[in-house]
This record gives sequence, structure tokens and C-alpha cells, in this order.
Amino acid sequence: MKKFVKATALVIMCSLLLTACGNLQDSGLSSGSSDSGKSTVQTASSSDTSSYDVLMSNGKYKTSSISGITAADNSNAFNSRSFESGLLNLSKKEFSTNSYVFQEGQVLSSSTVTDWLGRKSKKNPDGLNPASNGSKSETKRAPMYFQQMLEEDYLQKQDGKYKLAGISIGIAMNKIDYYQKKQYGATYQTTISREEQKAQGERIAKEVVKRLRKKSNVGNIPITVGLYSVAPEDTLVGGTYFQYSVSKSGDLGNWKELNFKNQVLPVVNNQTAINSGDSDAFANFKNNIQDYFPNLSGVTAQAHYDGNNLKSMDITINTQFDGLAQITSFTQFVQQSATKYLPSNADLDINIQTVDSQQSVVTRTNNKFYSHVFDAD
Repeated sequence: MKKFVKATALVIMCSLLLTACGNLQDSGLSSGSSDSGKSTVQTASSSDTSSYDVLMSNGKYKTSSISGITAADNSNAFNSRSFESGLLNLSKKEFSTNSYVFQEGQVLSSSTVTDWLGRKSKKNPDGLNPASNGSKSETKRAPMYFQQMLEEDYLQKQDGKYKLAGISIGIAMNKIDYYQKKQYGATYQTTISREEQKAQGERIAKEVVKRLRKKSNVGNIPITVGLYSVAPEDTLVGGTYFQYSVSKSGDLGNWKELNFKNQVLPVVNNQTAINSGDSDAFANFKNNIQDYFPNLSGVTAQAHYDGNNLKSMDITINTQFDGLAQITSFTQFVQQSATKYLPSNADLDINIQTVDSQQSVVTRTNNKFYSHVFDAD
């Protein structure tokens, strides 16, 4: 079991939650954790009503101890962001941004989740991956289905204190399980069908909710569970959530199917564009900025769909210049080009970077643009 801590994780999560940072609001609450005095609980307010306010303690953002824990290596870095942002969007179906504040998961410990992600055995009876059957065959072995877990907490103010009022759980299921027949040997893979993902995911989700219900600080609060399909290592996009369910107070309810899709633009490997209009729009955007600033080494996008409807684009622009005046001018031109060419109904996250560093960022959420140039000085 390994834990991968990405330096950008906190920045990414905050950008998802807070479109624009507001003032810290001091609630003056007692945590009850110390006899020496009161600890201050604050919320970082978002100016965007579609985003959550974030609960902070003593002015500090609280991270989850289970973030980044995985059952096995997967070198596809896009999975992490898709896993987090997708669960956040599912949570909004159950926990209104007007009624709840967000906090990274504080209920589950790293040791607990490490055990749950392991194989079931005499030494690890809590393992939710199947016990090994001893086979090394790609088609006969018992694969590792359960790859990663994510917890998000949603709190409400009750009797002057913020109390846990809802939990969202992301359960990442492998589409391909990578393994070695001997240590440091060649890597093999077992392909897992969507039917297997669903069956195993529903089994795991049911047990996770059952175990959470036994925790005193959880009790009968609503729990949303999303099943996520982990993208293989050789793809240029992250995975997607394929179904979710809500436990109002006891067991999970009916599972609801999701039709999320991700695609790289420009399309690769002779793929057909999910939406030709979106593909053409991105091509026009790309051509326009490359004509104006030819010294670019690459412009690519991850397009995120619900069915055939474009929801958002994550665009990466690699440049070979880093002068402040050039970057500032280019960032302004990128925003103008995005306004002119890219679909108006989609959120945008445009990262402008060199090989060595991030240069600037342009975002659009709910039709509002925000840009920032990073000044090394």
C-alpha cells in the first residue's frame, strides 16, 4: 500500500470549492477539545453560490488523512482530480451549497482505509478486496477491484456549533488491475468489465456504509456513495463516476446510473469526437492562439461530458517563453480567444505553463472569467 501526496491537491480542491475567495468568518465556536481555551472555527466564504463555504479551524484548512492512499500504483495523474471533483459535484445533488459547509473527510483514519483497501485475509479481516486465490493468470486470478477511497464531510450549524450532517464517499474501482508475477518483474494486467465493477462496487459500498453507521459521530446522517471507474495508465484523461446511491439513514437506496464521459482534444488514435461542434470550437481556439503566439509547444484539452453535453474543459497550454510581459499579454489573449471560440455553456480551467513552472491560469465558472499571472518576485 502506498500513499501519494501531490503538492497541488490542496490548491486544486480549493479552486474547485472557492471560485473567488471571500473573507474568513469567525464563528467563535468552542471545539471542546482543550481545557486551556476555545479554538476558533471559521468558514472561508465563496462568492459563488454554486460552491461550498469551507470550514476551517484556527484559520487553517483541515486536510483528510486518507487523501492519496491507493491499493496499488497507477501512473495516470488525471485520476486524482477527476475523482475529487466528480464526488464534489455528486454531493451537490444531496447537500445544498446554501445549507452545508465543506470539510475534507475527518471520520476515517489512514490506518482504517489502508486495511479496507487491502485483500481480505486472516491478518486483515477488514480487507474489502477479495482474498488471493493464488493464481498468477491474467484471467483466473482474483484482481484488486477497490483502488482508492475518498471522504468529504458536510456540516451544518446547530445550536451554535458546526456539526457533521452528511458524508460523501467516493469508491474508485479499477478498470485494469496491474500486477507483477514476481517482485520487480514485468507488469501484467487483468481487465475488469463494467458488470464486475458494478457488482463489486455495490458490495463494497454496502459494507462501507454499514461500517460507517457504527461510528458514533456518523449515526443516521445521509451518506452519498459514488462508484468511480479508474482510467488506465495509458490514457490522457481521468476516469468518471458511473453510478451513485444515497443512504438516508440506513442502507443504500437504489443505484442511479451516470453517463459521464471524458475525451482528449484534439482527438487521438482515430477516435470520433463525442461532439464535433466542441471539437471544432477547440480547434479554432487552438489555431487562433498558435497563430498569434507561434512559440507554443502544445495545446490540449480534457473535455468532460454528461452524455453528449459538454460540462467543462481543462486546457493545458505549454509555452517556451517566461517573460512577465509576454505571459501577461498572452494570458489576456487566451481569455479573449476563449470568450470568442470556446463553447459558452462550459466551465473552463486553462493552465499556461512552461516545462519548469506554472505561468498563469484562466478560469470561467458560471460564465464569469478569472485570470491570474504568477509573478516569481
